[in-house]
Amino acid sequence: MDTKDYSMEETTMDNHPSKTLATFAATLQFDSIPDAVVRRAEDLLLDWFGSALAGKSGRPVQTIASFARQMGPADGQSEILISRGSSTPLFAAMVNAASSHFAEQDDVHNGSVFHPAAVVFPAALAVAQSLGSSGRELLEASVVGYEVGIRVGEFLGRSHYRIFHTTGTAGTVAAAAAVGRLLKLTPAQMLHAFGSAGTQAAGLWEFLRDAADSKQLHTAKAAADGLMAAYLAQEGYTGAQRILEGAQGMGAGMSTDADPARLTDRLGERWALAETSFKFHASCRHTHPAADALLQVVTEHQLRPEQIARVTAHVHQGAIDVLGPVTDPQTVHQAKFSMGTVLGLIAQFQNAGMKEFDEAFNDVGIRAFRDKVGMELDQEIDTAYPARWIGRVTVETVDGQRYEGRVDEPKGDPGNTLSREELEQKALRLADFSKAATAEEMRSAFERLWNIAEVAQVGALLR
Repeated sequence: MDTKDYSMEETTMDNHPSKTLATFAATLQFDSIPDAVVRRAEDLLLDWFGSALAGKSGRPVQTIASFARQMGPADGQSEILISRGSSTPLFAAMVNAASSHFAEQDDVHNGSVFHPAAVVFPAALAVAQSLGSSGRELLEASVVGYEVGIRVGEFLGRSHYRIFHTTGTAGTVAAAAAVGRLLKLTPAQMLHAFGSAGTQAAGLWEFLRDAADSKQLHTAKAAADGLMAAYLAQEGYTGAQRILEGAQGMGAGMSTDADPARLTDRLGERWALAETSFKFHASCRHTHPAADALLQVVTEHQLRPEQIARVTAHVHQGAIDVLGPVTDPQTVHQAKFSMGTVLGLIAQFQNAGMKEFDEAFNDVGIRAFRDKVGMELDQEIDTAYPARWIGRVTVETVDGQRYEGRVDEPKGDPGNTLSREELEQKALRLADFSKAATAEEMRSAFERLWNIAEVAQVGALLR
């Protein structure tokens, strides 16, 4: 085993963004994180917990869980939430990450178009449980994962997201950062972990055209591969020093508008974690602005679906790129990427939750409503994106009326956030839907999660 200590002094390259970001990730201390950011991290952890349980009944999740059972040990220190079993950190992180990205209820950071929770918390929790880390160390590592992953997503830019699923790509580096902090990697080791994570980073949107299962594989592999990268770095394994901004790095290969300055944007001053949004509807985030705007119109004017002749969703280009290929969804999960389906559920039920998708996504009335919905590129909305996700719809009725709906901050955004009570209610609904935990078990877990910073050793969340 190579026990060489890779100190920053041994890295002879000039300073560069990857090194600066790695140094931040390796040296951030819990006491340096503002209290408001810690509280937000607790909120995000509890929100992720509900999403992780919600994936229990998903066939793709069960398939990955079966793979983990075949390839990994049947017991270990790291908890697999959907089965109440345990395994090594690698396989627990893999299954929990797959599960937490199934219900489309996990968080999202607007500017990076990245779902941090689905890759950061599974890896960090699994390793923290294995190492016997404290709750403060878990939160510290999670903040590191968010700050790194969000900046990598912003660095990769809009062109990257058109082809690549950022949660799979930036998420691999985010997981490596979180795990690396728990392992107490040196700055140089953290940089090597970034290199090994970045060279494995993957995730392509093509799966949406076929209703394929790849989205859960993206998060499963991002969490597991990032974890592996950090453990390898601890053992002296080296990775590319400029994997992000180098001539043949992620930016060069995966983007046409990569901006290295975004990697180090106000590190330690701007807390990107606090900018993260909760997902209110159980669908792709690109549908949420229009869903909220349509909900505004149908509520205010008491419209029924049969009264609506046409809905035009005014959107940013990213929404067209991701949602456009889904014209005739064949599965519940694919329907979550169909603007027509989501707006049909909003018009019919004033809600697009797990129950509505499961029971009605392919009903005759919802299918008919899909044909009434169109997306139209809006220059104002596209210019504001991804920093702001503005929702605007035009609704035309069968009797010739025309209504406009607009929402500048969709439900769940930092300026229109969910309270802790709302987060608990959301988690309870998700656990009840999947039958992954009882209400009593959930409330017991909530108590542990709200007080995680005081825990000397992170244990199982479900007992």
